[in-house]
Amino acid sequence: MSISISSSVTVAELAAAASLSNSAAAQRPQQTTNGPVDTVKLSESQQVYQLYNQGQTVSQIASGLSLTVELVNSYLGIADAAS
Repeated sequence: MSISISSSVTVAELAAAASLSNSAAAQRPQQTTNGPVDTVKLSESQQVYQLYNQGQTVSQIASGLSLTVELVNSYLGIADAAS
């Protein structure tokens, strides 16, 4: 008894399929084996404090968080200079 296997797939097509598979795998984020990652959602005011303590200016913080300068100043307890 003999078995004959024939395929119309070329070596180039197999190589292309393998390449696509490898590139798709490279785009997926790698999972760590350390278990689940804990994340914390900071409030807007906490984000402002953190960025300010990292050395960002009030205008940089306002721009980065899409807030007004007045609101950032309020979160930081900075009195409005125009008052």
